Amino acid sequence: MKFSAQEDISAPIERVFAALCEFETFERLAMRRGAELQRVDPLIQPGVGMRWKVKYVARGRKRTFDLELIEFDPPKQMLFSAKSNGIDATFTVDLLALSRNRTRMAVALDMKPLNLSARLLIQSLKLAKSSLTKKFKDRVADYAKNLGERLQSTS
Repeated sequence: MKFSAQEDISAPIERVFAALCEFETFERLAMRRGAELQRVDPLIQPGVGMRWKVKYVARGRKRTFDLELIEFDPPKQMLFSAKSNGIDATFTVDLLALSRNRTRMAVALDMKPLNLSARLLIQSLKLAKSSLTKKFKDRVADYAKNLGERLQSTS
C-alpha cells in the first residue's frame, strides 16, 4: 500500500534539505504525538546508518518498529526503512530544485505486509485509503507550509 504527496516550498533546496536533517525536531514532534523514540546509533552527523526504535499506539494496539536511514544523498534524497513484526515499509523524501528559491518535496510511504495479520491490517487500511490519503497529503502540506514559513523568516 502506497501513499504519496508532493508540495512546493519557497526556499532553496540546500536549506530545505538541511531543515529535513534536523532529526531532533522530528523526534520531538513524534513524542508530542504520543510515540516513544530511542536513537540507537552512535552517529553524530546525519547519514546512512542512523537508527531509531519507535513505540506507539495505533488502532488500539501498542506497536513497535525499527527505523533506519538507508540512503542519504544531499541535497536530493533520503530513504528510510521501517521494519516491524509484520510490515516492512519504506519512507522516501525526494527534493527537486524548481528554481533558486523554490523546491519541490515529494514524500512517499510504501508498506508491505509480511504475514497474515499484517495483510489483514493493510486490507483494513485499504478500505479507508481515500481518507488516509487525504490525511497524509494534508500533513505533508502542513509541514511544507510551516517549513517554508520558518525558512523565509530566518533568511
